[in-house]
Amino acid sequence: MSVMEKTTESAATAGAREYLTFRLDQEEYGIDILKVQEIRGYEPPTRIAHAPAFIKGVVNLRGTIIPIVDMRLKFNCSKAEYNAFTVVIILNLRSRVVGIVVDSVSDVMELAADSVRPAPDIESVIDSECIMGLGSVGERMLILLDIEKLMSGVDMGLVSAG
Repeated sequence: MSVMEKTTESAATAGAREYLTFRLDQEEYGIDILKVQEIRGYEPPTRIAHAPAFIKGVVNLRGTIIPIVDMRLKFNCSKAEYNAFTVVIILNLRSRVVGIVVDSVSDVMELAADSVRPAPDIESVIDSECIMGLGSVGERMLILLDIEKLMSGVDMGLVSAG
């Protein structure tokens, strides 16, 4: 590959970002792959008294206590069933590690900046500031979440003092 080809290739992918895609009910979401630490099978967490319903509890991951948020409950999905496809995505957000429960993980997808459109300004269970946009790949429509902003919302109860 010549220097010119490498330059053209890197320029083409410069505006592209990779997203881990996952399903909640009938919707498909994408989060920045750089925020993902690992993906694990679902295991029932230890409940925490007086936590919001969408915080399922905590798990001990190699000595670190991690809160587990069920995104299906957070987004008011019609049902939250736990089966063989249910997974926990462990996120590394600044200085905090959080797990989110999703129906299934689809794949890692690269989206060019021009295939991401602004989200319409409509009333939703997701704060519009937490939606980075809508990505389209063929027939698929992805709701791209700013997962860091979503997880640091005051209603999440995960905000650390300081």
